Amino acid sequence: MSDTTKINDVITLERAGQVGLVCIDNPPVNASGQAVRQGLVDAVAAANADEGIEVIAIYAAGRTFVAGADIKEFGKPPLEPSLPDTIAAIEASEKPVVVAPHGTALGGGLEICMGAHARVGVKGLRVGLPEVNLGLLPGASGTQRGPRLMGMKHTLDMALSGRQVPGEEALSFGLLDGLEAGEPRDVALDAARNVLDGKLKTRRTSELDAEMDEAALDDARAMVAKKMKHHPTALNCIEAVKMSTGPFDKGMAYERQSFVDGLQDPASQGMRHAFFAERAVSKIPEGKATPRPVEKIGVIGGGTMGSGIATAALSAGLAVRMIEVAQDGLDRGIGAITKNLDGAVKRGKMSEAKRDEAMARFEPSLNMEDLGDVDLVIEAVFEDMGVKKDIFGKLDTICKPGAVLASNTSYLDVNEIASATNRPEDVIGLHFFSPANIMRLLEVVVADKTAPEVVATGFALAKKMKKVGVRAGVCDGFIGNRILAYYSKTAGYLVEDGASPQQVDDALENFGFAMGPFKVGDLAGLDIGWANRKRMAPNRPAEERYVRIHDKICEEGMFGRKTGKGFYIYDDEGIRPNPRALEIIDEERAAKGITPKSFTDDEIIERYMTAMISEAARVVEEGIALRPIDVDAVFLFGYGFPRFRGGPLHYADTIGAKELVARIERFAQDDAYYWKVPAILRRMAEDGTTFADLNKEG
Repeated sequence: MSDTTKINDVITLERAGQVGLVCIDNPPVNASGQAVRQGLVDAVAAANADEGIEVIAIYAAGRTFVAGADIKEFGKPPLEPSLPDTIAAIEASEKPVVVAPHGTALGGGLEICMGAHARVGVKGLRVGLPEVNLGLLPGASGTQRGPRLMGMKHTLDMALSGRQVPGEEALSFGLLDGLEAGEPRDVALDAARNVLDGKLKTRRTSELDAEMDEAALDDARAMVAKKMKHHPTALNCIEAVKMSTGPFDKGMAYERQSFVDGLQDPASQGMRHAFFAERAVSKIPEGKATPRPVEKIGVIGGGTMGSGIATAALSAGLAVRMIEVAQDGLDRGIGAITKNLDGAVKRGKMSEAKRDEAMARFEPSLNMEDLGDVDLVIEAVFEDMGVKKDIFGKLDTICKPGAVLASNTSYLDVNEIASATNRPEDVIGLHFFSPANIMRLLEVVVADKTAPEVVATGFALAKKMKKVGVRAGVCDGFIGNRILAYYSKTAGYLVEDGASPQQVDDALENFGFAMGPFKVGDLAGLDIGWANRKRMAPNRPAEERYVRIHDKICEEGMFGRKTGKGFYIYDDEGIRPNPRALEIIDEERAAKGITPKSFTDDEIIERYMTAMISEAARVVEEGIALRPIDVDAVFLFGYGFPRFRGGPLHYADTIGAKELVARIERFAQDDAYYWKVPAILRRMAEDGTTFADLNKEG
């Protein structure tokens, strides 16, 4: 054979002396698609057939080793050879096979490494088994080869957390046989030569023995029961790892069947929908516009939101100039940012050197004129249109031409805010979620005159800050808070009609939410919603049913956690229902002549979720959200919607439009003003379409 043979479009076999170098070149991330799998099988066979080759070394071109499966194959009929069969062919090679992964070796990429006879990583490598994030377990021998190489404890940690493990850590586990600096080809060639010289030991992983570790299995089961009880394959993953002490073929059969079953499980499908939602939302009409450069930003306001935004920006490598009107407010902002960054250091999210670099890029100021040279400014003061318009009027004269002027408003009309300037094309809403340095959602609110490149800048900023940017149109509350304002009324109606706040919370937590609506209200501060309801009161229709329970609780100074009392009491004894809140509920029922009735948990979930879906459907119909999947992303990344349910409109498809219409019409018999069938939902019920169909159109 010649020195280099092209096996197919993505795999080459190069002969370097007695070494056969197999290169994977399938940009951008060398995903393990059919061509890669077939190419690897054929390359190993060709190398075995070449009498001049004694050792085979696999490496990858580009910035990473195999970073996982080919997402283009998701949901389609499987193509031969399967990844397990590919890995089995590598392991069955008569000639020793060594692999030199670099960048990331994730999922199937790591399992390819496990199937080789030795593994020498390139420094900077990170490895992981992220299938758990897709509602799956490793399906190409990870649960069987992992324990044989690094034990049950480390395998379970990686498979159940999905975390990326640094190469040094993987080496200490025994997952790697070495870790060397250099180019992947050079490391692969050196490793192969070390095999030839007897310096690097090779073995077939499937022939190794795995040691039983009952403590690791028990710890994993306890963790799953506490944190992953809704995960569709977590317990199967533990069982598969346990089976690694038995015959390899039997464990592989169990792993593979669990993987295939997981593909069909609704919870697994919901988690994969969530995975795709994070990527789908970046497809926007302004996608071809060129973002404006952003290196230095201004943040107006040093409160909880302003300091959180500043922290996120500093962590992303941006320079930040924070403006406050008074020294005490500025001091609080400085203190909050310092605390946030110190916390990141303590949690291992940031090094002390990076924190010091971030603080060096931070400039606090009491002078708004200091925003003259920033590329983008984010106003993060309280929700008052007059105050915001005054600020934007000043920014119009202070900021340089081309600077992006953004408001962090949660509800207010961005068009009206933009009208305070002579450059409405530069104005946009950037609605961060609190705490802004932790929450991943960023609603990019596009006003009528916002320039396409300004929208593109908002999305580029979201990416730089590791946020999930979702495009939203202008309406009261945009996507998330508009829908929240609607379905929150259902929680109030349920309580006024007879349910307790704790029953509503418990039902929705059992459904999968991390926290029920009344606990969320207490955490956020009941006074925030109270202020918004007072703002909306003049425009509230007379025919709308209005529940005064929240207002009455606020009138007594009970705002939730911040005051120690809300719907619950918060003290040294823990959390428990607030007797005074329950008295207020009884008083309100009596004042309205309501005879309390009982609700099952299923009835609570049915009403709450149907209300959420109804308003979400209207948001899509009106074009406030581009697609149903954008709504799903907002709720997954901003509102704690259970990931395994996929988002409100993915969940709606599991119910079906006909059933949803029937529910709304049934509920409307008691309250025809609140319960109205969205036109889009009625059309879907008539023609048998789904929200997923609308995602394909988008």
